[in-house]
Amino acid sequence: MINSMVAGFSVTLALIVAIGAQNAFVLRQGLRREHVLPVVLTCAVSDALLISVGIAGLGALVTERPTAMLAVRWLGAAFLAGYAVLAARRALRPTSLVPADRPPAALRATLLTCLAFTYLNPHVYLDTVLLIGSVAQRHPYRWLFGVGSALASAVWFTALGVGAHRLAPVLARPAAWRVLDGVIAVLMAALAVSLLVG
Repeated sequence: MINSMVAGFSVTLALIVAIGAQNAFVLRQGLRREHVLPVVLTCAVSDALLISVGIAGLGALVTERPTAMLAVRWLGAAFLAGYAVLAARRALRPTSLVPADRPPAALRATLLTCLAFTYLNPHVYLDTVLLIGSVAQRHPYRWLFGVGSALASAVWFTALGVGAHRLAPVLARPAAWRVLDGVIAVLMAALAVSLLVG
């Protein structure tokens, strides 16, 4: 039983540690110290829900409907490309960087963006619903595997969101924000392209 939980934790952690659209958003919110707890909770609960859906067997059903996967890929690519453009603009225009006295974004807008990064990102479905769901089926205690997976997600997003503030002194300079936004822009654009050609 414990082995299934440990396996779920390990597999999920290996999948989500790579910086992707969702992780980049959580990191940015953590650095800005804006609505970090709601963002972390939204990501962790969403992952737990998607993992549960995958373990329940929806992953196999979705792979049988290529039209649905194609639609998700195109929507996700469009969303990521749009975010890449916004990040590139922030990197190129110093006035759009985050000043110290900038008021925080509205919670509703932040959570809607977080939900978009979660549910419009096909990689989330591939990792949680399809991959984790199929790996869990091989374990005798698949739901404990799911518990371990959900725990790994919660631990990772908490570490990313809460721990990001330690980078704040480094990113207090506009040049550092330029670099961060430039990296995010390139990463989002690459992910968008990979969805279209993959």
